[in-house]
Amino acid sequence: MDAAVTRRNRWTFAVGTLGRDMVYTMMALFLIVFLTEVLDVDDATLWWINGILLAARIFDAFTDILMGGIIDNTATRWGAYKPWIASGAVLVGGLTILLFTDLGLRGAGLIAAFTVIYLAWGLAFTMNDIGYWSMLPSLTRDAHERERISALTKVFATLGLFTTVVGIIPLTALLGGGAPAWTTFAAGTVAIMLAGQVVTLLGVREPARTAPREHTPLRELFSIVTRNDQLVWTATAMMLFLIGYNTTTSFGVYFFKYAYRDEGMYAPFAAILGVAQLLGFALFPLLRRRLSRRQLFNVAMALVAAGYLVFFFSPMNLIPIGIAGLLMFAGQAMVVVLMIVFLTDCIEYGQWKLGRRNGAVTFAVQPFINKIGGAVATAIVGATLIVTGINEAATPDDVTPGGLFGLRVMMLFFPLALMLISYLVYRRGYRIDEAFRERILADLAERGQLDAEV
Repeated sequence: MDAAVTRRNRWTFAVGTLGRDMVYTMMALFLIVFLTEVLDVDDATLWWINGILLAARIFDAFTDILMGGIIDNTATRWGAYKPWIASGAVLVGGLTILLFTDLGLRGAGLIAAFTVIYLAWGLAFTMNDIGYWSMLPSLTRDAHERERISALTKVFATLGLFTTVVGIIPLTALLGGGAPAWTTFAAGTVAIMLAGQVVTLLGVREPARTAPREHTPLRELFSIVTRNDQLVWTATAMMLFLIGYNTTTSFGVYFFKYAYRDEGMYAPFAAILGVAQLLGFALFPLLRRRLSRRQLFNVAMALVAAGYLVFFFSPMNLIPIGIAGLLMFAGQAMVVVLMIVFLTDCIEYGQWKLGRRNGAVTFAVQPFINKIGGAVATAIVGATLIVTGINEAATPDDVTPGGLFGLRVMMLFFPLALMLISYLVYRRGYRIDEAFRERILADLAERGQLDAEV
């Protein structure tokens, strides 16, 4: 593939995730805020919604693997990925606006409507998300180009994420602060998402396939994942890390409202975190030239651990808390890019070990992990809000010192413990280094099982 097409693919693929991550961030971090702080649901309703969110996301995560199999078996004149990206984006847009609309229901009516709409949203996002990320490894086999695409994509994802995180509280307040303001904000993020998806759909050119495409029986989907030992190790480490990360970020609004006692400082702090992640993505290629993947992973995890410890012991002052955020999120950015690269390498490893290339099924593990991580994190946050008394507190003064300490422990110490376990899992099981990957590609080329990139 020539250099111009490579550059075009890199940028048009990456742009597509800007609005997607704005929408996903609203769902992952702020749906529970909308329910507890805007609709003001009571504890009984929140317990039900907490269980529904957990069950629905776990169910939805398993449909990711099924969707991966469907995409691996898809053959249209638009390719295997783009039809699912397009249809999923349209459905996600409409359902997102519904979820952030006050339908005038409370109690059992709210629970029933929420369940139906949320399940439909999850299935629609699965169509789009699996199609989108499964396209990445098909664009190139070059390891460095994959790293460049992954890093650039995460830059745009971070811009989308922190545009929402920084903007949602002040902008919804500017729009009036009630449910209609949140609906308007949701509609704006949906419009940006659809525009970005059009850029990807029209801009990305998939290389022509020269090797035959094998049909994957649906009954074999989960065995494809479980027999790929490197994929299992990567998925386990990534899931533990993301549960910790999502738990911390989901507590953000509550920390600044109830512990810091100034909700207005959430936006500046979120901006610091956005800069930290962008810094991590910018440093990634520079450090990668000097360090192996394993060495870079070690550096990233050390930054994350240092940031958590500084945050926990910091006074309620934005300067030390901001320094902690810089450390945590710069390291987290590097970890996320590395884990995407690890997943892409598991595709060729699975083909080398099992004799069949299943790119979409393998890459479906990423959204599977994201959804499990988000589900568990949301359940932890919801339970913590109820147990600590925060959900029923009318003002920050109504939360006890014990409740605030519980918030800090669940926001910081618990996630750090999960991330350290994640690191140990990675060190114990993952073995695809640069030399092993080149050997895999050489063996596949000798067998005639690689597509020529044309």
